[in-house]
Amino acid sequence: MDAMTPTAPVLEARNAGMVFNPGTPDAVEAFRDVSFTVAPRETLAIVGPSGCGKSTLFNCIAGLLRPTSGSIFVGGNRVGDTAGHVGYMLQKDLLLPWRTVLENVVLGLEVRGTPRRASEAKAKDLIRSYGLAGFEAAKPSQLSGGMRQRVAFMRTLALDPDVILLDEPFSALDFQTRLLLQIETMSIIREQNKSAILVTHDIGEAITMADRIIVMTHRPARVLAVHDVELGQEDRDPVNIRENPHYNACFKQIWSELGAKVAS
Repeated sequence: MDAMTPTAPVLEARNAGMVFNPGTPDAVEAFRDVSFTVAPRETLAIVGPSGCGKSTLFNCIAGLLRPTSGSIFVGGNRVGDTAGHVGYMLQKDLLLPWRTVLENVVLGLEVRGTPRRASEAKAKDLIRSYGLAGFEAAKPSQLSGGMRQRVAFMRTLALDPDVILLDEPFSALDFQTRLLLQIETMSIIREQNKSAILVTHDIGEAITMADRIIVMTHRPARVLAVHDVELGQEDRDPVNIRENPHYNACFKQIWSELGAKVAS
């Protein structure tokens, strides 16, 4: 694959497929012939039925699994041949309870071998920038659910990934906190000029946060449809957006597609 250029995708899936226990009676096909790209500074959302293979696809993008067919490239490098510059934020914050906010944010940098002084300086900048100044010495048990997710997100950002993977990061939060963090996370991703992929079961969340939305079929998951979200940033307030005609049309179309019976 050619070296990255300003117009080249940050991430590309080429006919990727994943089968567990292939060639055996227990074989399970998670997804099949999946192709898509993510452009620089683009946020892509993936929605689909429960159990259709979205999380398995994420694990392949992150390099935790290797597709059994096709390829995935991050930053111009085939995932599996070399480590991709991917940050992975899960549904649970997975903060280490015995470490402070500052110590949790620097965790990935420590594993990478970044010098302590540089790691802490970067973490302190993130903590100040994203509303947790004064909580550097706090333990996770002293934080609200929304604050814990902010710490988890800062830990991901500290590694300066090419692509941020967001696996239903707000699903465990109350409705008000979820709306606030949608706005905040969207703002941070754009401020940091990052590309992101969001997996969510919430169609409204996908429309609010993403530039494009991929709709997947039942397992084995394939790409059923791709929708451009034709909304400016000024239109993406998660409350008022529901009054936008494009939001409503997009929501109804995706809802219809998720209910479609797609043959395996």
